[in-house]
Amino acid sequence: MSTTSYSNAEIAPLASLDDWEDDLLKRYPDPDSIAQAKAKEEFRNYDQPGRDTVTEFYRLNHKYQTYDFVMEKEREFLKFDKKEMPVWDAFQFLNTLVDDSDPDIELDQLQHLLQTSEAIRADGHPDWFVLTGLLHDMGKVLCLFGEPQWAVVGDTFPVGCKHSDRIVYPEFFEANPDSKDERYNTQYGVYEPNCGLRNVHMSWGHDEYLYQMVKDYLPESALYMIRYHSFYAQHREQAYNHLMDAHDHEYFKWVKLFNPYDLYSKAPTPPNWKELRPYYEDLAAKYLPTTLKF
Repeated sequence: MSTTSYSNAEIAPLASLDDWEDDLLKRYPDPDSIAQAKAKEEFRNYDQPGRDTVTEFYRLNHKYQTYDFVMEKEREFLKFDKKEMPVWDAFQFLNTLVDDSDPDIELDQLQHLLQTSEAIRADGHPDWFVLTGLLHDMGKVLCLFGEPQWAVVGDTFPVGCKHSDRIVYPEFFEANPDSKDERYNTQYGVYEPNCGLRNVHMSWGHDEYLYQMVKDYLPESALYMIRYHSFYAQHREQAYNHLMDAHDHEYFKWVKLFNPYDLYSKAPTPPNWKELRPYYEDLAAKYLPTTLKF
């Protein structure tokens, strides 16, 4: 049984959302204070990635992530009929997974999640934000069901419209059949101007999968972080403003707030999971059901 006690603000953190969110969004984290392993300019180096898997990953990802492929994967996995288990069973699997798309870290995914959530907690953010840091890559359990990494991890981008040249390794889209299909290779493709990202299908992977899994349990700010944290072509490059609506622009402030913790907290030294687990077990129990459907 949990022995952790919560303040009134922690028990009902959303009740005071309007009071503190403006101040919270003003104090974006300082990347230099988060980046411990190397200078912030050294992260996301795709010109000379430190790992041989990165370039090959994106070659496959950009070739096979088509509009039809995404529709097929949404039909297959968003039924959530593969398995039911506690989040801690999913984390056990993440202990075995190293992300082939990531040029910055060779630790397993659980260690990355803990580094992210602990950096968020150290800056005094609300506990749902800390939990978001712990959960944000949990959708990578898709690999548990036999999915290749190019269909699970990496930067995400809209499908069904022209690929932006601001996506990493844009030259690899030459091998994607959608780039030559007149239904999909125009600026808007199958979409309407400023239709809102909720109406846009993103390349298939862990972001959308986890968002759909936990959308009934976390505040919308957290859900935007989860759903779009890998959408670097937008939250860093603003390449898809023409598809976003006013609501997206408002909530992308949270995606940008989250990104430095996700990116710059990566370091070769893992946190102590044994010591941290009781805190995170109590936190997960506060927001999530005992088991989740995967």
